Amino acid sequence: MNKLSRFSNLTERFNKNYFEKKAWEQHELVCGIDEVGRGCLAGPLVTAAVILPEGKAHRLLKDSKLMAPQERFDAYKWITKNCYYGFGIINHRMIDSQNIWRATLIAMKRALMHVLATSPRQPSAILVDAMPLQLFDTGYKEIPVHYFPFGESKSSSIAAASIIAKVKRDMLMGKMDTLFPGYDLKDHKGYSTPGHKKILYGSPHSLIHRQTYVKNVLLRAADTDDEQQTIF
Repeated sequence: MNKLSRFSNLTERFNKNYFEKKAWEQHELVCGIDEVGRGCLAGPLVTAAVILPEGKAHRLLKDSKLMAPQERFDAYKWITKNCYYGFGIINHRMIDSQNIWRATLIAMKRALMHVLATSPRQPSAILVDAMPLQLFDTGYKEIPVHYFPFGESKSSSIAAASIIAKVKRDMLMGKMDTLFPGYDLKDHKGYSTPGHKKILYGSPHSLIHRQTYVKNVLLRAADTDDEQQTIF
């Protein structure tokens, strides 16, 4: 079984890029992993794994949620040009059948296997945003895995993974918007926005909607209607 460690008190434990700097001092590399789309009502879950060049952490590598679209795309271009990276994509059917927790771990492992298959150098550590990724059933079980919350703010490697996963998923949702018109997928990207939920209240969901997620949204809407009818 691979060595798995969790860091919960980030302020006291380490500063930003602690693992990167520690590895680079030994001329080693680390791999960062993150996901995008866990809470969406429609579309895939996208994960990414990124190995930064030794000693390089670009100023644009930060939490993708805090970046403007053009800033994310600029960072995406730098990452895909200068880093080794891989994607793990899980569709809505697997999310419904496996549940989002297991689906996320499967997708992360796929992204990791992808990048390790292309990188000429094996990382000395793997950094994951919050998820306890296990590698005991792979050929990389000796690589230590460190997982911690707010990973994008504590590791440029995780931030890079977050950025390219976000841009990749946005691209996919833009393409799906043309295949499934009427759901405004290019705008809300499948997230549970008020506008998206309003569409679902009056229309059948599409082939790429997560059935378990939509069912819960509609049930909550029905419960709210019942409460209002009872009150008034």
